[in-house]
Amino acid sequence: MFTDFFSNLLDELKKELPGEKAHIKMAPGIRNHFKPTQESRKAGVLILLYPKNTELYIAFIQRTEYNGPHSGQISFPGGKTEDSDRDIIQTALRESHEEIGINPELVKICGQLTALHIPVSNFLVYPIIGRYENTPIFKADKNEVKEIFEIKLNDLLNPKYCTTKEFTYGDLSFIAPIYNPNNLIIWGATAMMLSEFLEIIKNNRSILQG
Repeated sequence: MFTDFFSNLLDELKKELPGEKAHIKMAPGIRNHFKPTQESRKAGVLILLYPKNTELYIAFIQRTEYNGPHSGQISFPGGKTEDSDRDIIQTALRESHEEIGINPELVKICGQLTALHIPVSNFLVYPIIGRYENTPIFKADKNEVKEIFEIKLNDLLNPKYCTTKEFTYGDLSFIAPIYNPNNLIIWGATAMMLSEFLEIIKNNRSILQG
């Protein structure tokens, strides 16, 4: 199932990526720079595609509440690189296994998107695209994951689920683009990385025709 889709996607991921141009489309109004610093730490996240009820889905998580900049936000599974990680792919797979219980050995890696710097936490995040042949059985790590969301790829591609929202943090207010399928609020770095992935698909209809 979806063999042609993934074959076409693999071909497109070998070409020049949309990169920062796609990131900017979903960047919050307060973001004014994209470049990492020498002190930036590496992290890997997994954009996991899988079939369910004859459609393709992507897995997202809502992080638990904690005293940090990404508390309660919706994101891709993933986290910071450990010294024991072989590469950034292993980081994304290891963290995803810990957070949502998937088997890393069953993930087929499709490719990698443009790394994105997150100023508020000073991470340089590498999005890894992977696929599961079958519908995964998820198990959330309750220490890190409040909830797992399964979102249809077609919903994320639907323009009606891309809008804006005003955010307020203390005395600071700003407007940010969001994706809001299923009444969720996907914004910030996750929305920016997702924007690049969706841009690749939208600009190459042969992928969807697969």
